[in-house]
Amino acid sequence: MKKTEKPLFKCVDCLRIYIPNLDDGLKFYREELGLQVIWKTESAIGLGMGDEKTEVVLQNEDEWQEVDIKVDSVIDSVERIKNAGGEIVHGPFDIKIGKCAVIKDPWGNQYVILDDSKGTFITDSDGNIIGQKTN
Repeated sequence: MKKTEKPLFKCVDCLRIYIPNLDDGLKFYREELGLQVIWKTESAIGLGMGDEKTEVVLQNEDEWQEVDIKVDSVIDSVERIKNAGGEIVHGPFDIKIGKCAVIKDPWGNQYVILDDSKGTFITDSDGNIIGQKTN
């Protein structure tokens, strides 16, 4: 890394976990482990961790576990990753809050990068998404 460049990764955005039944997932992660609902949809629930940055996302769409890392700009980040010897597996593509891409490092480790360039969700007191705040 050049001394003038800041680290590419801002924080771990979420650990995305497959749970066939979201109610069962809530019993374990919320009721037993104490994580709090931040947002929810029909197929996913975002639970806040103690650092107030990282979420555990319970979802019943994809039967795998995934780590999502937040960056300032996915478009800028994919170029830096490619120039460093990494691979872009998929993307960049649009998501509700910004852009996303699936990346592999030179050793084959795969992860997701995302940004919130389109804003963040606005939720009601139960965590239901009711709007979006733009950046």
